[in-house]
Amino acid sequence: MHAWPASDVPALPGTGRPLRLHDTSTGGLVSVEPGPVARLYVCGITPYDATHMGHAATYNAFDLVQRVWLDTKRQVEYVQNVTDVDDPLLERAADTGDDWTALAERETALFREDMTALRLLPPAHYIGAVEAIPGIVPLIERLRESGAAYDVDGDVYFSVACDPHFGSVSGLDDAAMRVLAAERGGDPERPGKKNPLDPMLWRAERDGEPSWDGASLGRGRPGWHIECVAIALDHLGMGFDVQGGGSDLAFPHHEMGASHAQVLTGEYPFAKAYVHAGMVALDGEKMSKSKGNLVFVSTLRRAGVDPAAIRLALLAHHYRSDWEWTDDVLADAVARLGRWREAVSRPDGPSADALLDDVRAALADDLDAPRALAAVDAWAAEQAAGGGTDTGAPGLVSRTVDALLGVAL
Repeated sequence: MHAWPASDVPALPGTGRPLRLHDTSTGGLVSVEPGPVARLYVCGITPYDATHMGHAATYNAFDLVQRVWLDTKRQVEYVQNVTDVDDPLLERAADTGDDWTALAERETALFREDMTALRLLPPAHYIGAVEAIPGIVPLIERLRESGAAYDVDGDVYFSVACDPHFGSVSGLDDAAMRVLAAERGGDPERPGKKNPLDPMLWRAERDGEPSWDGASLGRGRPGWHIECVAIALDHLGMGFDVQGGGSDLAFPHHEMGASHAQVLTGEYPFAKAYVHAGMVALDGEKMSKSKGNLVFVSTLRRAGVDPAAIRLALLAHHYRSDWEWTDDVLADAVARLGRWREAVSRPDGPSADALLDDVRAALADDLDAPRALAAVDAWAAEQAAGGGTDTGAPGLVSRTVDALLGVAL
């Protein structure tokens, strides 16, 4: 599977600052200081609908992570998956009468278009669950052979008791995990399981559902968590720098994935930091496909909204915060974009050296994009007041905003 084209990232003078991010597993800020190659895994879409603002906010956050790392002269090895076979996708295809593969391909293509328009840097490896199945099956077989997985009526489950670190990603207690497992795709009430929290690794073939050769597992398809584990281990290995996604993935998805990998390899941790973006709401409720309360990137683009304004609307909120999309949020972003473009269109202006340092400092401090925007706002206001004669300043501001915030002025 191919990703989307990359936009150019302008070079900036000097070097960016070391990055600190909030790590869910420790509950505090940690220094994220990779080696020469920074390794990032971000969980991708299940392509049964278009890219909504919740998706866009999450992927925008981890685009900032990449840009901060690139500014420190590192190479970034970024991996993202596509869950192109899963129950919600099959259910949507059945409801609409679409072929499930055609639906997945169509929505994945639209996602690529949205990411290109928003100028989010693409992953180096963009991997679909279906294409990863040949690598997933041997991992499940190894878990079963070691006693860390077991069968229930032909399905294969992972035993969470086999990982002494289980629970360390989310920090939740057993009762909270059971509630969330039931809400987020698990089956804690299924008879025959050793532990209600044990997640499915392999779903045996059912009538009317797609299936693949699972060797000793029999025909079927993989569970959700093992998909990301197989892809991450294949392309990044253990102990990669950042595992990213929305806050609703901390449990069960990232918790279970970490346990799978740690039991498979005997190593700890799966990722050095678990970083989660907040949820975006509409009309007082979290934006989600199940609720149908969605604002789509593609719909806004078709309505003529500049993608740069959409991106500024996302950047106006700290990535870890839960916030609500409103018409005012977009209107403020459109106005801000206009002020910035007017400011950099002039032949000279106030020195931008301090601005570059301020934006770098803000993003290095747990991706404080609102603080970075405020710094650019202050420069634009000074420019509007006629406060400077530096002929290089507008160009440096444009390059700073482009390289670090992904917004083309």
